[in-house]
Amino acid sequence: MDYKVVGKGVRRADAVAKVTGKAKYTGDIPEKGMLYAKLFRATIGHGYVKSIDTSKAEAMDGVVKVVTYKDVPDIKYPTAGHPYCRDPKHQDCADRKMLSDKVRLYGDEIAAVIATSELTAAKALKLIEVEYEELPVLLDAEEAMKDGTPEIHEGVKNNILAKSGYDVGDIDIEEAFARADHIVEGVYETAPVQHCHMENHIAYAYMDSRDRIVVVTSTQIPHICRRILAQSMDLPMGRFRVIKPVIGGGFGAKQDVVLEPVVAFLTTQVDGRPVMLDLQREECMAWTRTRHGVKFHIKTGVSKEGRFLARQARIISTNGAYASHGHSIAAKESTEFFRFYPAELATKCDAYTVYTNMATAGAMRGYGVPQVAFAMESHADDIAKALNMNPVEIREKNMIKEGSTDPRTGVTFHTCKLTECIDIAKKHIDYDRKREEYAEQAGDVRRGVGLAIFGYGSGTWPVSLEIGGARITMNQDGSVQLFMGATEIGQGAETVFSQMAAETIGLPYEYVTIETTNDTDISPFDTGAYASRQSYVSGQAVKKAAFEVREKVLERAGSRFDMKPEDLDIVDANIVRKKDGVALTDLADVALDSYYCTKTACTISSDVTSLVETNALSFGCTAAEVEVDLKTGKVDILNIISVHDSGKILNRTTAEGQVHGGMSMSVGMALAEVMLYDPRTGKPRNNNLLDYKMPTMMDTPHWDVEFVESHDQTGPYGNKSLGEPPAISPAPALRNAIFNATGIAFNSTPMNPQNLFERFKEEGLV
Repeated sequence: MDYKVVGKGVRRADAVAKVTGKAKYTGDIPEKGMLYAKLFRATIGHGYVKSIDTSKAEAMDGVVKVVTYKDVPDIKYPTAGHPYCRDPKHQDCADRKMLSDKVRLYGDEIAAVIATSELTAAKALKLIEVEYEELPVLLDAEEAMKDGTPEIHEGVKNNILAKSGYDVGDIDIEEAFARADHIVEGVYETAPVQHCHMENHIAYAYMDSRDRIVVVTSTQIPHICRRILAQSMDLPMGRFRVIKPVIGGGFGAKQDVVLEPVVAFLTTQVDGRPVMLDLQREECMAWTRTRHGVKFHIKTGVSKEGRFLARQARIISTNGAYASHGHSIAAKESTEFFRFYPAELATKCDAYTVYTNMATAGAMRGYGVPQVAFAMESHADDIAKALNMNPVEIREKNMIKEGSTDPRTGVTFHTCKLTECIDIAKKHIDYDRKREEYAEQAGDVRRGVGLAIFGYGSGTWPVSLEIGGARITMNQDGSVQLFMGATEIGQGAETVFSQMAAETIGLPYEYVTIETTNDTDISPFDTGAYASRQSYVSGQAVKKAAFEVREKVLERAGSRFDMKPEDLDIVDANIVRKKDGVALTDLADVALDSYYCTKTACTISSDVTSLVETNALSFGCTAAEVEVDLKTGKVDILNIISVHDSGKILNRTTAEGQVHGGMSMSVGMALAEVMLYDPRTGKPRNNNLLDYKMPTMMDTPHWDVEFVESHDQTGPYGNKSLGEPPAISPAPALRNAIFNATGIAFNSTPMNPQNLFERFKEEGLV
């Protein structure tokens, strides 16, 4: 498909505002008379508040109000940023109150102080006195599942939030394993990690002149946030307005409604005055959301030719103190396990999501797939080792193929360029030759190569609703204003939406201005930024709205020139006669006429909703070469490339940026990052950017990126997902490279120097 604007590396729509400091974030939009709130947090990991005394804090100068768990609505509400489901059986788990006397993690919110300054509020927190009744702290999911352990949430037996599973195939799973020539088993575990977005969680609320509650917040999901606010306070949804200014990153942590119910309630306690809650980095890391730590028990029955005959998995997901996204992440992992390497005879999977007394885990870039991919791709190399086969051959014999249909969802995958992605990645690092060269090494410094592949959906259909909205208004000069319900969170959505609108109408990119602020009173309805859905789902709405504007322009121009609309075109903002390409007039002339013609004045605009009932899998491969120092456990990345099949690439420049960021996140997960807790108290040990070892520029290798472009028939412009896929395959590729270098299979993250050195010592390598 020959596009003129889509696919071009145009400058980001928000680039100048962000680099010059003109972009307005939540903390940059002060309200007159702003008050500041701080949360009082529990100093035990599990138990009950027996008594609380706030009198000293209330008496402090500058303190306006202190509220406790006794004052907030006795309502439990969900926090996950999912579309609402009218079927109660499929609604998100409502297990959260604004403030609680049941402590489920160290730092749980018990009370809040409202004061005239942040410093005053922080000082007042130290004057609150609390007496606790303590219960045993449960940090390990498998321990928390045992009979007789305390219930973190009353009535949840064995702390299992949910369990799901399937047993599919032509024969029983045990019979399928009996037919296998080889059986390979492994246990793989990924650690909980933090999102570490630059802008911490921040929100403020006030009541407007009509006594509506207005919440200004850094959120990925303004429309969903509005609905959850209504649930949390048992008020009509129309009583709330949510405004999302420019946002400084989220990666899924802001796909949860974390602060907004609290600030919405607090403003009602001070006669509608504005109240801001701005978390510190330590709070954000420990008490918002993390990535799930997950343990996978995997068993595969393989034929002597290397075909997967039977596959079985047991997934145990550590959910932390509250449900957040509930079981959906573990369920997604079980889906990926089934469809990415389909077994010939039978597949069985059981997935558990378990409450523990640690930070609540929620959505994070990849939504469970980075965890299951680490397990599956590590296991694939383990199988190759057991069968003395090339790891690429094992994958190509068993991986999903183009045109295949997922029998559990009915989704057909029309484009799959995995083979091409693998070939490019292999050639880039000279995989085959170096794998043989590095197979037998001696000495303290060794090298190795490894690769891993992945697949990832574009949105959530058919599991969940996929809907997007767009509104376009043409100005008097022929330029257009684009309004989206979808949210820009740093990924470049505003840029590609603008390209889409320009492409479809027939405008230069510069003719499109997109509104950067989402406002539930003004913005079209859209469920938000998650699931790599926006260019795929919301992009359908942009295309639909832009086509409607285009048709209205051509109809008006046709009337003016006494021609049929279908005989005209819009090219570079000119009205062109198709048969000879002659420009009859410019778009500004038609737009001005639509505003001011005394006979036919009617502004040109569109306001559409697009309900999307398709999905498409993106695919890709990461290959890496590493150098491992056995004596220090240090891993240096010598060469790494990620190759993606994301359909049509909408903007090469922003696409490369997405891949670079995702690769960095996955490398951090692989080699360094882990949230640590005191095993006795549950207190977080490293919830700051000094002790939490996230890669910096000094740790970052050169990222190589390639794209294998396809044109997926289900995408609005042939495009598929790209936001989350880059965070999936680098971690297992590095694991497999370390395996090739040392002969030691590391099945847990992080593979940091301490963990590697201890294992090398245990294996007698040092």
